[in-house]
Amino acid sequence: MSSGEELLALHLRAHGITVEREYRFGAVAAGGAGKGLRERLKAAGLSDWRADFAVTDARLLIEVEGGGWTNGRHTRGSGFEADLHKYGEAQRLGWTVYRCSPAMVKSGKAITTVLNLLKITGE
Repeated sequence: MSSGEELLALHLRAHGITVEREYRFGAVAAGGAGKGLRERLKAAGLSDWRADFAVTDARLLIEVEGGGWTNGRHTRGSGFEADLHKYGEAQRLGWTVYRCSPAMVKSGKAITTVLNLLKITGE
């Protein structure tokens, strides 16, 4: 877990927000982890994508995007494209996707946005 993710986890907990870490939304959409997952994912046109955090009742996925200033995977061509595909599929499956940077977590902007998103969804 990155330092940004650790800090956001503390903020979420401090506000009483229950999340699932490393939530496998692709696997869940394909019937859950376990025997036959690869085949079910392939048949559904999905991958075993994970999100840093999920507020499942609100259908909110939260991603802390690292590497923005270090040419990390999320900002290079193939990684950026893969992330766009992942987020598009999450939205197609009915999830709201909130992306933030470690700086947004540190400043408190990320938790403020999450709280506002949860008000919108009625959580």
